[in-house]
Amino acid sequence: MQRREFLNTLAVAAAGGMVLDSDFSKAAHAADQFYDLPALGNVHLLHFTDSHAQLIPTYYREPSVNLGAGASSGQTPHLVGEHFLKANGIAPGSKDAYAFTSLNFDQAARTYGKVGGFSPMTTLIKRLRSSRPGALLLDGGDTWQGSATSLWTQGQDMVDACLLMGVDIMTAHWEMTLGAERVQHIVNHDFKNKISFLAQNIKTTDFEDPVFEAYQIRSMNGVPVAIIGQAFPYTPIANPRYMVPDWTFGIQEENMQKTINEARSKGAQVVVVLSHNGMDVDLKMASRLSGIDAILGGHTHDGVPVPVKVKNLGGSTLVTNAGSNGKFLGVLDFEVKAGRVVDFQYRLMPIFADLIKPDASMAQLIERVRKPHEQKLSQKLALTQSLLYRRGNFNGSYDQLILDGLMAMKEADIAFSPGFRWGSSLLSGDTITMEDLMNQTAITYPTTTLTLMSGESIKTVLEDVADNLFNPDPYYQQGGDMVRAGGLQYSIEPGARSGARISNMMLKGKSIEADKMYKVAGWASVSEDVKNAGGEAIWDLMARYLRSQKVVNIKSLNTPKIIGVISKAGMN
Repeated sequence: MQRREFLNTLAVAAAGGMVLDSDFSKAAHAADQFYDLPALGNVHLLHFTDSHAQLIPTYYREPSVNLGAGASSGQTPHLVGEHFLKANGIAPGSKDAYAFTSLNFDQAARTYGKVGGFSPMTTLIKRLRSSRPGALLLDGGDTWQGSATSLWTQGQDMVDACLLMGVDIMTAHWEMTLGAERVQHIVNHDFKNKISFLAQNIKTTDFEDPVFEAYQIRSMNGVPVAIIGQAFPYTPIANPRYMVPDWTFGIQEENMQKTINEARSKGAQVVVVLSHNGMDVDLKMASRLSGIDAILGGHTHDGVPVPVKVKNLGGSTLVTNAGSNGKFLGVLDFEVKAGRVVDFQYRLMPIFADLIKPDASMAQLIERVRKPHEQKLSQKLALTQSLLYRRGNFNGSYDQLILDGLMAMKEADIAFSPGFRWGSSLLSGDTITMEDLMNQTAITYPTTTLTLMSGESIKTVLEDVADNLFNPDPYYQQGGDMVRAGGLQYSIEPGARSGARISNMMLKGKSIEADKMYKVAGWASVSEDVKNAGGEAIWDLMARYLRSQKVVNIKSLNTPKIIGVISKAGMN
């Protein structure tokens, strides 16, 4: 460990209430204790998800607004801030409070440091595997997208990293935005006989043949364990359909039950679903199906330290979600006796980069991947005087920055930016580099647009996205967070019926008129026509904007007025 790492370890230990000593071994021992987790039983699963191609440690702020719809309101995973800490028994001001909430984020981040990174994660995985013979490493998807290097290498950087890390099984979502041909090449060439790519719910559009394996049964310490893959059901809606034109997705609930039954009939004593449904969908699925011991979920980026036990006709199913950005590693141990699960333990471990010695082989791979691009990645664009983050139901300061840039550079009245959940954070005083910008914008359909839209069409867009987010039936929740709006003010009632959630739309103090046309800027259209028309990529537009600004300071966010929220547990 280098001197810088040693000093960082001491700083984190002190902030966490640990006793400091001049003896290095005591500080190292304190860090070691934090990650000490003796194994239980004979079945062991390690799980990460939604890393969004973040190979190196970063900052990632959890949401301060995460509202649940219908029966989900005020329930896990829709708890934030102090409500989250109380529900999960986490002490305010602790390392875990920093990892799991947005409370005092800027200050806490400076105290506890960056999180994630594939080098520290690999070290932790190796440590846990050393005490867990046969442990499987599961990747919940959204791994090959989200950074400059993943975009420029078509996901090859992440493929190589996952192979080196020792991933056994994965499922998918954003991977599909590389296109069906590229996905198939990776699965059939790079992953062949190394990583199993599972998705019971992806079929061909013509004869409904399975595109990928639905499940695998692996023997672990004499116990047959079935892992079933569940890819994101709404990929062709949330992302461009033209990228996977010959494949269908969907929840496929009936087929999932058949798959569970088949795995059980072939001797599986443990059945686990590796899911990218989103946690609310997983909770509903768990209540309607039988025979699943656990659902290890992703997509909604929820860090859930205590699994939810969902009752169903077969008994109960554990449902959890392992956060995002490589920030957490889930560890699930089962004790299986006489062919059934009799006990379990689960811990969602935050990965504090300064507490874990980097894995040398992974560090070398990352350095090799980044070296050809370092000059471009390190380009300085502007200085931020405010905390920049994305995650939250309605807006984030990074999204606000993009909206401001779109309106300024496109000379638009209004701007829309997608409610993506991925995107690392920057602290106040940081320099915004091209790499930082790409961490917010690195997608394969980045074209910016300027469109004339009627007031009626604008309302329709807002209503459609609001229904995707707040439909009380989780099976109809099809996307990310609410589309971010620049220039436009409006009110939203999450609990209202579909088509009646949006009201009081205003622009510069005047009501939006249904038949009036407005200039609306945007990016990330899923339309193939937009792709074929060409146009400036969002990162090029924003780089020009940031260079012109030199210093940015997001003092307030353009967020809607929220009406009728019963539970405040989802709001800081």
